[in-house]
Amino acid sequence: MLEQDIFAISSSEEFTETALQVFQFQYHNNRVYREFCRHMKVRPEAVRSVTDIPFLPIQFFKTHRIISEGYSPHVTFTSSGTTGATVSSHYVADTQLYETSFTKAFHDTYGEISQYA
Repeated sequence: MLEQDIFAISSSEEFTETALQVFQFQYHNNRVYREFCRHMKVRPEAVRSVTDIPFLPIQFFKTHRIISEGYSPHVTFTSSGTTGATVSSHYVADTQLYETSFTKAFHDTYGEISQYA
């Protein structure tokens, strides 16, 4: 399952394979991303390397509700903003997956969290 694959990457080849799988998932399950790709004339069958994957502009998180179809946000993070400014929203459907992601990234970069807490 893709959710587990992202935490088991041990080589650049596995990273590329997983990134391409994530792209395909997002293209087929995220309407905003799919429309952006179509606008950019990116066809999913033509994406064969990480460098072919288009990045969604950060501004879209201020102007669109970005979440994959069939998912509901369990929690929503918003950016800070000045008075009257539009804030960015990050909808998180699976808080456990989100927590595992940042915990593993911290551990892989800095070591055991217990050394800092």
